[in-house]
Amino acid sequence: QVQVVESGGGSVQAGGSLRLSCQASGTIFSVNVMGWYRQAPGKQRELVADITGGSTKYVDTVKGRFTISRDNAKNTVYLQMNSLKPEDTAVYYCNADVLLRTLRSSEYWGQGTQVTVSS
Repeated sequence: QVQVVESGGGSVQAGGSLRLSCQASGTIFSVNVMGWYRQAPGKQRELVADITGGSTKYVDTVKGRFTISRDNAKNTVYLQMNSLKPEDTAVYYCNADVLLRTLRSSEYWGQGTQVTVSS
């Protein structure tokens, strides 16, 4: 019913930048919240940033470095990551809370995209 596809991950040097994209598609009526999570080996998954309407939220460790934005017409969310640090290395997952065209709401996850930051 719904596909959530991420792109933009890769390997960069510390101080570099990456831009992640995530598009939700399928039998979607509307999207309530889109967000980015990350999980490093041996660590719990954590919320990095999310966006609801015009409101954004960030985990303290990325404030001032990451920016989340949204294109509602395309059901797409972006995460601009600047001044990357080795501790940002993780698999980044996109999450979309959507209202389906059947008027059933549900939450969907992308497959994850690897971000590796070397020192």
